[in-house]
Amino acid sequence: MLPLAFGGAILYWMYRDFDFRSIDDILMHGMDWTWMLLSFPFGILAQMFRGWRWRQTLEPIGEDARRSTLVNSIFLSYAASLIVPRVGEFTRCGVLKRYDGVSFSKALGTVVTERAIDTLLMAMVTALTLLLQMKVFTTFFDKTGTSVSSVLGSFSLTGWLVTAACAVAVLFLLHILLKKLSIYNKVKATLGGIWQGVVSLRGVRNIPLFTFYTLGIWVCYFLHYYLTFFCFDFTAGLGLECALVTFVVGSIAVIVPTPNGAGPWHFAVKTMLILYGVADNNALYFVLIVHAVQTLLVVALGIYAWLALAFTKQKVRR
Repeated sequence: MLPLAFGGAILYWMYRDFDFRSIDDILMHGMDWTWMLLSFPFGILAQMFRGWRWRQTLEPIGEDARRSTLVNSIFLSYAASLIVPRVGEFTRCGVLKRYDGVSFSKALGTVVTERAIDTLLMAMVTALTLLLQMKVFTTFFDKTGTSVSSVLGSFSLTGWLVTAACAVAVLFLLHILLKKLSIYNKVKATLGGIWQGVVSLRGVRNIPLFTFYTLGIWVCYFLHYYLTFFCFDFTAGLGLECALVTFVVGSIAVIVPTPNGAGPWHFAVKTMLILYGVADNNALYFVLIVHAVQTLLVVALGIYAWLALAFTKQKVRR
């Protein structure tokens, strides 16, 4: 309940004086739904690319899963994360375990690898965007009080050393505790399976295809978001740079564990749009409508996957 409460609190604070009755006029007459509909295929394709790429990381560790099961597991995982943030990563591994007999721990290891690759790619895009739009980001950090230097500066050298020592001590004590428990061997075997999944990237056969899927995921995510700019008169002329900056800021904001980034995403994107000259009320319209519609798409895909899996026969492993 905590993520829901946290996201809800941010949304309440942002929309506490907002006239929700005015949203009807925007939905009916103030936006072009054609662009919103055109953005949907890219949102769907991004998740499909993720499923197809996952198959490539499973193959080197001897795990074979059907493409349809992989894609449906991704659809379902995003929908599950709307209820409990981050649970989707476990959900999709559970789906593969149930329907295609894939080792849960190995699948989870490949998910860790995927997330590491995605984080690295997003970090590179963020760094490039920061360099190109440094003045805008500086203003954003000043207005939101999220300057990285101020956060890091609050820690002295002694503070960093003490923190590191405490982390090592906790890991050492956990190791001793696990050895005393009867589940040690099971935990050890599970961690071994996860590690096999983590290092699966070394055995990927078709690296160009893996790279294409990885780039395709994020290009589709961006287009899924960027096309919504053309739905509204007040964002249609902002340009590609503004779309990229707000996309990056929104992607960072969803790290905060709330359902689909609700709350932090709204705040971050709305603040950045205002810096690009969008009126406060219009920025609120944009983030509320775009996030709500894209979340409904995630729900629809989750329902589709749930129904499709209900008619999927479990794979018999030899």
